[in-house]
Amino acid sequence: MRRIIGFGIAALVLAADQASKYAVLHALHLQDRHLLVVLPELSLVLVWNNGITFGMFAGTASKVFLAAGASAVVLALFAWLWRTQNWLVTIAVGAIAGGAIGNVLDRLRFGAVVDFIHVHAGPLDFPWVFNIGDSAIVCGVIVLMLDSLLHKSPVAANRGEG
Repeated sequence: MRRIIGFGIAALVLAADQASKYAVLHALHLQDRHLLVVLPELSLVLVWNNGITFGMFAGTASKVFLAAGASAVVLALFAWLWRTQNWLVTIAVGAIAGGAIGNVLDRLRFGAVVDFIHVHAGPLDFPWVFNIGDSAIVCGVIVLMLDSLLHKSPVAANRGEG
């Protein structure tokens, strides 16, 4: 049952990611760098991310190389998801995998990842633009880090460490 829920979360995140990107590209007809203010702290702006996280290495790596690397990570995540016995890890890894798959699909279809969420707080204008898949990846990683910090590993517990 846990595996089904983990893969289901991955599918749900993937569906939300791709549906939101479809809406931005086709329903809202956002043009490159055109700003649509949704709330005082939230705007939609279409940005094509040719690099990896936060646009690093943009223009230095081919889309096939980046997609292949991300696909290998997704396969490793699915193996982890299959083996985990922890519900929190199952949910986090499912979210990360779903977001990663969405970004891989973008790279293969468009040659870049579709980013469109821009958060700002008053005079603080964060330079990052991201998407639903990126959000799921970040939240999943935070959950994994917290789980790792809050739970002693069985090996360390048996040795009296931690």
